[in-house]
Amino acid sequence: MNELNKTQVIMLVLLVSFVTSLVTGIVTVTLVNQAPPPITQTISKVIEKTIERVVPGEPKPTAPSAPIIITQEDLIVKLVRDVSSAVVSVVASKDMPIIEEYYINPFKESGLFKNVPESLLPNIQIPQYREKGTEEKRVSSGTGFFVSSDGLILTNKHVVEDAEAKYSIIMNDGNKFEVDVLARDPFMDIAILKIKPAEEDSPTGNFNFIPLSESPNMKVGQTVVAIGNALGEFQNTVSVGIVSGLNRSVLAAGSASGPKQLNELIQTDASINPGNSGGPLLDLAGRAIGINTAVAKAAENVGFALPINIAKRDIADVKEFGKIKYSYMGIRYMAVDSDVQKEKDLPVGYGFLLVKGPNGEPAAIEGSPAEKAGLKEGDIILKMNGEKLGKNKSLALMLNELRVGEKVKLKVKRGEEEISVEVTLEEKPEGV
Repeated sequence: MNELNKTQVIMLVLLVSFVTSLVTGIVTVTLVNQAPPPITQTISKVIEKTIERVVPGEPKPTAPSAPIIITQEDLIVKLVRDVSSAVVSVVASKDMPIIEEYYINPFKESGLFKNVPESLLPNIQIPQYREKGTEEKRVSSGTGFFVSSDGLILTNKHVVEDAEAKYSIIMNDGNKFEVDVLARDPFMDIAILKIKPAEEDSPTGNFNFIPLSESPNMKVGQTVVAIGNALGEFQNTVSVGIVSGLNRSVLAAGSASGPKQLNELIQTDASINPGNSGGPLLDLAGRAIGINTAVAKAAENVGFALPINIAKRDIADVKEFGKIKYSYMGIRYMAVDSDVQKEKDLPVGYGFLLVKGPNGEPAAIEGSPAEKAGLKEGDIILKMNGEKLGKNKSLALMLNELRVGEKVKLKVKRGEEEISVEVTLEEKPEGV
């Protein structure tokens, strides 16, 4: 009986403890819910810390983050902000004569009326002009952009064509620096400039620059951005468009040396105005894919840019040799298409056929790299370094992208067989 009473007492104590705990919990929750925010926040923090100590390996719950949405507008705004300081206005100045206007009375100046009293002569004033010294004046302007932090600038040759002019750049922040023209490419409309410090303490490095696209695999329809000194007046004007065509050929006017045939151009509907010449054509990653060069005046929003790969060779040569060296294979050729294939009964309808010159000159020029490699009349060059040649892959453009001393591997159709030929490019001789 005593044992039974003792068990009952223990059960009663446990029951009372459980009920007490339950009531305490209910009251506590009620009070917490009715407590002011500072107290509830403090209690929440204490509970979080307790959970972290009790279960250290458990990640604490986090609120779901909002998705990050990047629009094309965001990309363009960021692009312009990042590259604007790397785009400059290129200004040409020359010492120009100061013309002074003055007036004469022909009757007073003539000896026929020297005995006539001056008061009786007609008071007629005829304007005359004479030179009175010279002064430096701006004669033209264009655009350029930094391609390295040490002050190397890329632009069009026609922007800096006058060898007698002085050239300077005006940066987006208004700073002005004189520049040297390191090289002008006579075959392509490209020139390379370099900051010329006015004083020893002038900045020569740490310029913001625009990276060049490693392999501009452009597609018609992709978005591009053009930046330039529009009309020589509105600095760093931004226009947006698309690549509207590739591999265009135009006869570009406006150069002091006369019209120039330019090939393999990028066509864009991004507005390119006079003064934009030499500025960058950019992809949405902020890389230069072209150099704005020409505009079709008879059309609306039809502009053209040189592919940036052409400029890479020039930049590398100037850095290494201080001048541009032009690669040379030494062949005479014609493009092969379906019409040429039928006319000449060729086994293929693409590539470049080696032919004699108009006066019977050999297809592989004597002493040239092509002759040394064994190329000859009738050979059809099908591929260069693994790339198929044809209408959209010009042999001349590919050679322009290669440097002197490089080896090129050619796949050549000779008769019924295909052979591989390796040619080592040399520097183009004078007068060629």
